[in-house]
Amino acid sequence: MKAVAFAAVTSLVLLFVWERVDIVRIGYHIERLKAQKVLLERERDELRVKISGLTAPERIARLASDKLGMMQPEKGQVVVINIEPEAPANPVVAEGEVRIERYA
Repeated sequence: MKAVAFAAVTSLVLLFVWERVDIVRIGYHIERLKAQKVLLERERDELRVKISGLTAPERIARLASDKLGMMQPEKGQVVVINIEPEAPANPVVAEGEVRIERYA
């Protein structure tokens, strides 16, 4: 009878210890995930700042001018022609402006 009681108590103690060890292991895992989350959020914020800088209109205009040789057209270089659509057979009509640029 003593052996059965000893085995039962030992089993309960081992179960208790195993649960505590598992809880600690899961806690460490949660802390690692939290640290990883902080790093990923920091990286996301840095990438957002980088995207903002790369897509800034001033930067794009400077690159277009410096690297591609583009420049703002002078007065008279751009002619806007408004096109009035005729009565189309097809009900879908594309409207808009046609932009013609003259290169010197």
